[in-house]
Amino acid sequence: MSMQARPTGRTQAATRELGEITIVDFKGRITIGEGSKILREIMVGLLEKGKKHVLLNMTDVTHLDSAGIGELVCSHTSVRKQGGQLKLANVNKKVQELLEKTMLSAVFDIHQDETSAVKSFGLSSKAAE
Repeated sequence: MSMQARPTGRTQAATRELGEITIVDFKGRITIGEGSKILREIMVGLLEKGKKHVLLNMTDVTHLDSAGIGELVCSHTSVRKQGGQLKLANVNKKVQELLEKTMLSAVFDIHQDETSAVKSFGLSSKAAE
């Protein structure tokens, strides 16, 4: 398991590896400016390294605005173009409602918890342990 932290201001993100899956633990706001920029930089970096199975753990995401939604959609599209999958886990009620209102809940593979999200990738049992 490796971890890379990106702490800045109120928004933070750290990555960790679980087999072939990269989990991004995001804390704070995915909004215009800092939050969406951090998400973009992490996703670009992961794809450059060939990491195509990404789980965005949103347990501590407190707010999502239109820029954040745009960055999530862009990340989703970029990962899919590389033949990978981007999944969301632990989405709070406020963010879930926003994704439903924008009809993006049908686009994203959203899971209640990290365990079910990891299993849904359908990768080797080593990754799901």
